[in-house]
Amino acid sequence: MELHADPRRILPVTDPDRRELVLSCGAALFTLRTAIHARGFHPATTLMPSRADPDLLAIVRPLAERTPDPRVVGLARAIPRRRTNRRPFRPTAVPRSTLPLLRHAAELEHAWMSSLDAERCGLLRDITDRAHLDQLADPAFVTELGRWTELRAGTRDGVPSYATAGSPADESWLLDEFGAASQGTRPDPLVVVIASLTDGRLDRLQAGQALQRVLLTATAAGLHASFISPPILVPSARAELRRLLGCGVWPQVLLRLGYGSPLPWTPRRALEDVLLEKLVSA
Repeated sequence: MELHADPRRILPVTDPDRRELVLSCGAALFTLRTAIHARGFHPATTLMPSRADPDLLAIVRPLAERTPDPRVVGLARAIPRRRTNRRPFRPTAVPRSTLPLLRHAAELEHAWMSSLDAERCGLLRDITDRAHLDQLADPAFVTELGRWTELRAGTRDGVPSYATAGSPADESWLLDEFGAASQGTRPDPLVVVIASLTDGRLDRLQAGQALQRVLLTATAAGLHASFISPPILVPSARAELRRLLGCGVWPQVLLRLGYGSPLPWTPRRALEDVLLEKLVSA
């Protein structure tokens, strides 16, 4: 099985260097690997197999039968339950014993993960606030966001409004959540960053796999997750976040983790929409 990036679904304003596209493909790749492993086969995987075709991101070959690792089977069972929760979480602290499990999940996929303490969450709030205002000041961004969050007839692309906390362009509730935590009126949100040592396409593909392993690990532990996007998507804010981390790594994903209410499914593309028919000459 080959994994190809689909250039037709690039968001040119939000993701001009295709970083988010490669990350999402990495997440899909980990899901595929996990499903193959859970069925009792070894998913032999080659990353970036062709310099001539940069959109060919991976080749996965199910090889010799093997006894599935129960831990991977647990992740596979979490796949249909995993979904992004873009709504505020309940004021219940995440057990600190969960953090090592999530960190180990990232490390297994050659990525780095750390949580942010209350002081750095306060600084992150300021970075997020400025980055979000920069985004809203860009008419092209607002237009692109509107297209992606308004499902059109005949398509399953995008995020429907029922999956968000109000207007997709309004993230004030997220900033309020940071503020409440820093003032002691609710438990600190568990905010984690997944990062890489360098910032190439391979690093991003691996970070995407780490992201999905972390998300499935969190789901198996009963947690919900959502993305804190502005500090990652705005280049100047990402540079600030990198300095805030202080160890030279490149932040790829910023997540908040907690306990949320059940959510309905968001639409998924039909299987035939994500399959390519490869023509082989005789």
